[in-house]
Amino acid sequence: MVIDFHTHVFPDKIAAKTIAALVKSAKNADAHTDGTLKGLLDSMTAAGIDKSVILPVATRKGQFDTINKFAKGINDNYSNLVSFGGIHPDDENIHEKILFLHQQGFKGIKIHPDYTDTFIDDERYINIITECALQGLKVVTHSGADPAFNVIHCTPQRGRAVLDRVFAVTGKIEPFMIFAHLGGMYVHKDVEKYLIGTNCYIDISCSFSSLMTFCETNDDDVVSVIKKHGAEKILFATDCPWNDQKAYLEHFLSLSGISDREKDLILFRNAEKILGDNS
Repeated sequence: MVIDFHTHVFPDKIAAKTIAALVKSAKNADAHTDGTLKGLLDSMTAAGIDKSVILPVATRKGQFDTINKFAKGINDNYSNLVSFGGIHPDDENIHEKILFLHQQGFKGIKIHPDYTDTFIDDERYINIITECALQGLKVVTHSGADPAFNVIHCTPQRGRAVLDRVFAVTGKIEPFMIFAHLGGMYVHKDVEKYLIGTNCYIDISCSFSSLMTFCETNDDDVVSVIKKHGAEKILFATDCPWNDQKAYLEHFLSLSGISDREKDLILFRNAEKILGDNS
């Protein structure tokens, strides 16, 4: 069983245009699918991946209804796909919107502080993350650098501050945040300093420098994070279409120094715990 906890798709009518724009903004990053649902499903079949979690990003205020209608349609019609919801920090009525997502069966939301030009420890994000924690929704955040931007809006240090503040309000013991890209792209030393050992999940998307150009971490770094943070708080993830799912999975499986039990936790058991039996 393999669950990819970090993928992206777009409605068919805008997929080609969106992928082209993202490739250009990310300094000509490689796209390994066409960005459509079919493209992801074909990739999963080729890779031997059983389920993918889709993470939509609200890049501007007012996209809540459109994004989450598309996401709900995925959840209602595909047993091997799970879409999280999306919300923008400038959206109004945050409590009602997150309550709605919970009632609609969403397992969590995705946020991208760079695309919203908002630091992760901004009060608006604190409010969103607190509401999600209270409703039992996970929050996946882009963490560290993004090749399309010059400012890092979610550093590990800011992420740690968010964890501490939200925990102080909610008292939630179960991890409520998932930091993508091994905890922070291009800020690996700060991940070790501020996030390792804390009560959060870390996904391993975009973490192998041998597989992609805009990545500074290598196999040893990934194994080190797994060992230090604990395999029970690590999620297998690729960031497809920006990584090839088949090559990424094969590379992960080839890593030495990780037990079969640890690989099972990372590949699907941790994800199953988050998604639940009715995912």
